[in-house]
Amino acid sequence: MRQTGITTMALVLALGMAVGSGEARENHQQEAVTHTQAAIQHGGMGHAGILVQHAEAALKHAELAEKDKPSAHLQQGITQLKAAIDEGKMDNAKVATDHAKQALEHLQKAP
Repeated sequence: MRQTGITTMALVLALGMAVGSGEARENHQQEAVTHTQAAIQHGGMGHAGILVQHAEAALKHAELAEKDKPSAHLQQGITQLKAAIDEGKMDNAKVATDHAKQALEHLQKAP
């Protein structure tokens, strides 16, 4: 009986991790979208520094989501976020915002 209980517990834990992994990816993807939207909003106001902060947070979440389930759209979003960060660090809020907008399109299209 003890062996059956251990096997059942292992199965429950394995299923929980599998389900949790999908939820974590969705949460990371949604967090990336949310931070990218904030980056766009601040970039539109000329706040390059705050845009960079949100774009960096979005990038971390996008990379975690992409690690869980690779996607061409996530990869393109990551590329655009990196470009937004680079431009924002050079105080080019408008160009950084354009990259963030492109990133958002890809992040939202990712499966």
